[in-house]
Amino acid sequence: MNNLWSDKEAQACEEDLLKLRVYTSRLLGRDESLVLHGGGNTSVKINKKNIFGEEEPILFVKGSGWDLATIEPQGFSPAKLNTLLKLATLDHLSDSNMVQEMRASLINPNAPTPSIEAILHALIPFVFVDHTHSDAVVTLTNTINGEKRIRDIYGNGVLVVPYVMPGFILAKKIWEMTNNIDWSKLDGIVLLNHGVFTFSNDAKLSYSRMIDLVTLAERELEKTNAYKNIALGPATPVLTERDALTLAELRKEASKIYSSPLIVSHDGSKEACGFSLLPCAHELAARGTITPDHVIHTKPWPMYFNNDIKAVAAFWNKYSDYFDRNTDGTLKCLDKAPRWAVWPDRGLLSFGTNTKKTKIIADIARHTIAAIQWGESLGGWCPLSEKPLFDVEYWELEQAKLKKTSLGPKLLFEGKVALVTGAASGIGRACAEFLFKQGAAVIGLDIDKKVTEFFCKDGLVGLQASVTSSESIHKSILSIISRFGGLDILVSNAGTFPAGEKIENLSKKKWKDTLDVNLTGHFLVLKNSIPFLKFGIDPCVIFIASKNVAAPGPGASAYSTAKAGLTQLARVAALELAPYGIRVNTIHPDAVFDTALWTQEVLKKRADVYGLSVAEYKTKNLLRTHITSADVAHLVATIAGSAFSKTTGAQIPIDGGNDRVI
Repeated sequence: MNNLWSDKEAQACEEDLLKLRVYTSRLLGRDESLVLHGGGNTSVKINKKNIFGEEEPILFVKGSGWDLATIEPQGFSPAKLNTLLKLATLDHLSDSNMVQEMRASLINPNAPTPSIEAILHALIPFVFVDHTHSDAVVTLTNTINGEKRIRDIYGNGVLVVPYVMPGFILAKKIWEMTNNIDWSKLDGIVLLNHGVFTFSNDAKLSYSRMIDLVTLAERELEKTNAYKNIALGPATPVLTERDALTLAELRKEASKIYSSPLIVSHDGSKEACGFSLLPCAHELAARGTITPDHVIHTKPWPMYFNNDIKAVAAFWNKYSDYFDRNTDGTLKCLDKAPRWAVWPDRGLLSFGTNTKKTKIIADIARHTIAAIQWGESLGGWCPLSEKPLFDVEYWELEQAKLKKTSLGPKLLFEGKVALVTGAASGIGRACAEFLFKQGAAVIGLDIDKKVTEFFCKDGLVGLQASVTSSESIHKSILSIISRFGGLDILVSNAGTFPAGEKIENLSKKKWKDTLDVNLTGHFLVLKNSIPFLKFGIDPCVIFIASKNVAAPGPGASAYSTAKAGLTQLARVAALELAPYGIRVNTIHPDAVFDTALWTQEVLKKRADVYGLSVAEYKTKNLLRTHITSADVAHLVATIAGSAFSKTTGAQIPIDGGNDRVI
């Protein structure tokens, strides 16, 4: 493992211990094999003067909810060290009381709740304390004779602690084990099936000890050829249509179990496919997690999905039995939906309410399948049994943490998947961005390559595609299913508005090109989307047509004809798709001038047709108002939401009031 310490970067902390703590914490958080999605914690002990001018020792420990990779100074909770040390002497302390007392010990009441390991950090008599969930170290402990391996590797330089629940129980255990110990002879602590601690009065030495201990574990894996025993299969980054339809159906079934829409991400990497092809993949993965911390994200085991939708019900039953076996009768069962799945020959699947959560699960799954295979090559993957996992999954503190993350109003489209065409500018871009802000995973399509630059986030992706190419659209939709698992909202918006030209002067080519984009393109997008919308969650289609359908203007024959045809297409689609619960509605915007369609040339020509100035033309509606792309996007989101859940086949204007239409 590489030591990332930089004397130059450390010196920039100007001897500020908290800044130095932030720096080394980020070094640890930078490596996923050490700290994965909020795991691990760090601390520093600093003497501070209180309001009376008295100096007292304060423990700055990572606050709950912060990630070491991105932590800031305010992410550390400042607690009175002596109070935490006194807590360790108690015979018993409930989880809720521990949190209450730790919060009471804070010198800043607005600081985050201290890490559940705060008391343990206080007990270790060094300025800097580092704690990670190193894949290599924990994998070694998750093997047959794992404790012996650890002792053979580290000798007496490391304190080996059998697995106990994190928090007060763990702190109490270490307090008892170290009562008469010479801490100066220790380089670290290994918590079996959990993680590793290092410490020093010097930040660099504490960090370097962590790297050195993990490196020794990695060398053990190298020596036994564990790293070479990783199955690799043929990558399947994009699914076939049959597999994509199967995945869309699976997502719908899992969402029913979860009682809310889920994003399902497909990992078709060589590593994922290789693991999925192992004859014993399901049995191995079902043995448990790398560390109990992961169970909060992944549940105890994955679902095995052999192209049979009944696998969801089988997982439901298995999880129900697991809960019934382990509950004390006072607990309420969590949802019974899977969080990840092994899909033979296709790779892995991850399930989450949004793309961020799905990515966390996918990353943990990726680390898990590697650790499993390393463990097997060392004689057998042997993680903790289900009871300790259950205790963590249903732990009072973890449940409180989950409730905290779910506080506040849920985003309107969380877990839903939307496709927006013509998304590089104007109405399309506004719709894509608005739906994304409301929680949807969004794919924006456009023939303009800039769409890939505008949309390049985990849940907001731009793809270059032409709506006039069925092949291009089909490929894009398969990509959507591979990324997000399904399709719920289609905003068919792509269009072109040629400069005004009378019929007698209009060329056949311009006529055809206009209809290809403004009518045929919408048909092709809809046709390719329908099979997946049938498995959508409250699926809907929204066509962006035009005021010209009801009130065409001179010089816009091709455009007006195409939009009229599009409106008829939408009406027929509403009739055909209603049996599948797919709503189809049409919006007729007018005077939306902040779009790429309205060039200065087009504006001038249209204004001239009506004998108006450009300024007069822009506000010629009855309300004398400006309609923006954002206004249209807001209406699109409203139609896609529950307010229009019982409306289909409707045509809705957004034009400020047009006297000719009225």
